[in-house]
Amino acid sequence: MATVEVKVPDIGDFKDVEIIELLVKVGDTVAVDQSLLTVESDKASMEIPSSHAGVVKEMKVKLGDKVGQGVLVLLLESAGAAAPAAAPATASAAAPAAAPAPVAAAVAAPAVAAASVGPVEVRVPDIGDFKEVAVIEVFVKPGDSVKLEQSLITVESDKASMEIPSSHAGVVSELKVKVGDKVKEGSLIALLQGVASAPAAAAVAAAPAPAPAPAAAPAVVAQVVASAPAPAAAMPAHDPTAPKGALPHASPSVRRFARELGVPLHEVVGTGPKGRITQDDVQGFVKRVMAGSIVTAAQKSAAPAGDGGSFPGLLAWPKVDFAKFGPIERKDLSRIQKISGANLHRNWVLIPHVTNHEEADITDLEAFRVATNKENEKSGVKVTMLAFMIKATVAALKKFPQFNASLDGEQIVLKNYFHIGFAADTPNGLVVPVIRDADKKGIFEISAEMSDLAKKARDGKLSPADMTGGCFSISSLGGIGGRYFTPIINAPEVAIMGVCKSSMEPRWDGKQFVPRLILPLSLSWDHRVIDGAAAARFNVYFASLLADFRRIVL
Repeated sequence: MATVEVKVPDIGDFKDVEIIELLVKVGDTVAVDQSLLTVESDKASMEIPSSHAGVVKEMKVKLGDKVGQGVLVLLLESAGAAAPAAAPATASAAAPAAAPAPVAAAVAAPAVAAASVGPVEVRVPDIGDFKEVAVIEVFVKPGDSVKLEQSLITVESDKASMEIPSSHAGVVSELKVKVGDKVKEGSLIALLQGVASAPAAAAVAAAPAPAPAPAAAPAVVAQVVASAPAPAAAMPAHDPTAPKGALPHASPSVRRFARELGVPLHEVVGTGPKGRITQDDVQGFVKRVMAGSIVTAAQKSAAPAGDGGSFPGLLAWPKVDFAKFGPIERKDLSRIQKISGANLHRNWVLIPHVTNHEEADITDLEAFRVATNKENEKSGVKVTMLAFMIKATVAALKKFPQFNASLDGEQIVLKNYFHIGFAADTPNGLVVPVIRDADKKGIFEISAEMSDLAKKARDGKLSPADMTGGCFSISSLGGIGGRYFTPIINAPEVAIMGVCKSSMEPRWDGKQFVPRLILPLSLSWDHRVIDGAAAARFNVYFASLLADFRRIVL
């Protein structure tokens, strides 16, 4: 064991910044680049990472201290020099003889696990006050390779859905659950073989107290729908209607953790120094939402409550005994309908929608598409009009970057990537898979990927990763019919293109009326970010690309 000094690295032009949060303590096991403390200037907060891995031997700073580049933060007992990765067995064997203390055990435990080839049991972690929840989705099967924190299953209570991540990386040798099973904390999910590294839990079990680990909690999926009693008296009062005020007082890692869980940070009451929001505060908030003891602002706006939901003065939702008028049948909403319905309601209520309509002459493009498919019948890839529209969307987003944006408080986030979502109709409801990096893919590649994602959607096998990160969405009713409609924006995007069925119509060419294939377009946009002139220009440019696809290369 060697004692290593960990110092503050180069943090820019900051001479003295205050320590506002300590993320580790004596006895904790830390990894390289793990955050040790948070400092704050008058302009920003930042976390100071560890330059080495080891066990904290002595803290050299405390809350409120002022630090700068080169200041000693702590001393680590590091096994890096004495115990190379090539000989984990030697390290683990020597550890008891050299130091049977808890600190030594904390270092030895990961070394043993690093050499493990399984089987390793993956169990349900702490999911709050739930005795039993139903497994509604299984994302993996025997033989699949899984990564640390990869989602394995989705469970659902009567209040919410959440995904259960893997505590290890490896290959699934056996699944212990199936759709419909009831599970709870500690239930065995799967057995893994070929585990290459120890999870954070191995170090936690041996160390006196763990450092915060943002990825340790299950991720809450989409919108939770609950109607709940008042919060427990032991917890701070929750008021989703309270004024937002300044940016919530939280460190960058806690903000990232909250984003991953879908937690509205401004609704979380901080219990740290100066009202700072901690990771425990975020986890506690999630457990209370899952248990139904609090209702978020998004839930209130989405619920058709008997008192008018979150809109004071509205009449109560009508209570009707439909059976007295004739025979009825009751069916539960599907999980997708419950989640998407709540999100669509929120988006329609909170986003000031405006919809512009336009027409695109796709006569030449459709002829080109048909000819292309005939020439490439043997490839097995069928080019669709939607693939051309995705490429046209990328070109339009590059020309009008305010459409490739999202609102984040009082800032607009402009994105330099082009992930395009498309609405897919499934037996259980509407979902929006995402084509990532569409600017780097050709028409054939996009068509093939769309076909694969659409099949996964119909089979109910889309993962959350398949449906997140979109910049702009296209909702096409072309195969069904209709003329125009008002598509609802898929937050946090700021615009969506609706497409209806094309039809042959007479168009004046200067001498005579000629038949042309016309495609109706409906662009809905967020008036907080986009104005009417920009929307009209976007629509006209988009239509011109479809009318003459050669413009794409200009």
